[in-house]
Amino acid sequence: MAFMAKRILLFLAINFLVVMTISFVLNVLNVRPYLNAHGLDYQSLMIFCLIWGMGGAFISLALSRVMAKWLMGVEIIDPNTHDAEKQRLLKTVYALATQAGLKVMPQVGIFNSFEVNAFATGPTKKRALVAVSSGLLQKMGQKELEGVLGHEITHITNGDMVTMTLLQGIVNAFVMFLARILAYIVSGMGKRQQGSNSISMSYILLVYVFEILFMILGSILLAWFSRGKEFRADAGGAKLAGKEKMIAALEALQAQTQVDPRTEKPAYAAMKISSHKKRSPFLMLFATHPPLEERIKKLRLL
Repeated sequence: MAFMAKRILLFLAINFLVVMTISFVLNVLNVRPYLNAHGLDYQSLMIFCLIWGMGGAFISLALSRVMAKWLMGVEIIDPNTHDAEKQRLLKTVYALATQAGLKVMPQVGIFNSFEVNAFATGPTKKRALVAVSSGLLQKMGQKELEGVLGHEITHITNGDMVTMTLLQGIVNAFVMFLARILAYIVSGMGKRQQGSNSISMSYILLVYVFEILFMILGSILLAWFSRGKEFRADAGGAKLAGKEKMIAALEALQAQTQVDPRTEKPAYAAMKISSHKKRSPFLMLFATHPPLEERIKKLRLL
């Protein structure tokens, strides 16, 4: 119950922050209502959708480390810790990060989960977080651990968090823009007599319908890009830790079947090293990770 209450509180707080911030920006830019007595103002609509679409995505990115620590209960490891296992984890991350050319070491944390997994997040390369599950530390050896961490470090050096945020923001903006234009046309509002600025219920309903349809198409695009970045992170992990270690890590993940529902949330699912879910060919269109066997096969060809 406490965990659920924490999630609800954080969700409300973030949404309040997003609404207030974007409303402030719209007021500063003097963006007028895009629906007025003269019809649809395309310039105002474009600015409105761009600010809402990109604004929400980037605020979430800016808070990603805080959200991960709070929602996942990530315990940040003190670099001066005397715990042998934590020191091993720190040294492995720092060695791989240095090898990858990171000038600022990422924060390293552990979250309590029986699932064997890890994720990377953070708004910039200098403010990144690498977190591994307690289950991973218990069930993986040093060789597999290095492969996993090499993969996560590559996500950071490739700037995947920022790239995914940009893409999500662009998709959001297009979804909002196209949905409102089509709803305006289909609802017949554009044919009404000028001077009436009332918004019909059919227009509002059509906006929701078109947003759902376009968001489904946008999700397919985002998932396709996410699968590509996983292949690139695998290749980067193989370069940092060694191909055999990266393959060993994926094979170890392949043997695991337990899934922690907390880590399946969209905010973290796309940044994890793998998803254990079995999907039909259709649902694979929405998968953020390629099948592990496909990733292993591709690594063997490097």
